[in-house]
Amino acid sequence: MNNLLKSKPKGVATALPAIVWLGLFFFLPLLIVFGVSFLTRGRSGLGTLPFTFANYTRVFDVFSGIILDSIGIAFVNTVICLVIGYPLAFWIATRKRQWVRVAVIFMIILPFWTNFLVRTYALQTIMAREGIVNSFLINIGAIIEPIQMLNTQGAVLIGLIYGFLPFMVLPIYASVERFDVRYAEAAYDLGANDVSTFWRVVLPMTMPGVVAGIILVFIPSIGAFVTPDLLGGTNGLMIGTLINTQYKGQGNQPLGSALSMVLTGLVMIALLVYVRFGNQEEVSS
Repeated sequence: MNNLLKSKPKGVATALPAIVWLGLFFFLPLLIVFGVSFLTRGRSGLGTLPFTFANYTRVFDVFSGIILDSIGIAFVNTVICLVIGYPLAFWIATRKRQWVRVAVIFMIILPFWTNFLVRTYALQTIMAREGIVNSFLINIGAIIEPIQMLNTQGAVLIGLIYGFLPFMVLPIYASVERFDVRYAEAAYDLGANDVSTFWRVVLPMTMPGVVAGIILVFIPSIGAFVTPDLLGGTNGLMIGTLINTQYKGQGNQPLGSALSMVLTGLVMIALLVYVRFGNQEEVSS
């Protein structure tokens, strides 16, 4: 008992640098943004007294459509990444040859070697009116006039899928790789077919990876601003882009802070759902 009591101060001392770091660079800025969100817009868009709730009222009255669009785009992106990522991760994990798995995982991770902004500019070039896609379709006679791909929600969705698909594949791959195939064999022995085995055995046992992938894709998607700004323009406006514009030039920092707090609240709700769901999975297993 004495040894345990003596070890507690050491544990606190070990965690102290992390606590100080989080306090200075996470909680303190969050408190500052929270305080600024209740100020009134002053000169040059800066916050000034008196305190007001008008910023939050404007967020939910004027920008509720953009918030809902952001949630919708993030949701669709997450679903598409899941539909593509789960079979891909399952295929990779079930390859018997180690070099095949390593090669495919390497190709999935390879885009991370390039800055995300550079990759988004590359997509912008590919989907431009004179870009590779339109030029190819015109040359083969599939279309006569270039297709308008940029400055649309479709372009934003393509950019988000391209950027966040690896975050869905990797955690699912880790779960499938740990899956014991003897459970599936037992299900077949008991008379289950492929569909029943997948829904009642494989999917529940790989659900931790699925949930982790959903969170890793949905949360950054809902707050994305580089992809909507470069690929969507005004037609692909999302809450992250809106926040970014409020802090530029003669913007409105109190309104931007209010939008930031609403976005933080949405992220916290998603994390709470994940924690609760993860706890249920842990108890059931």
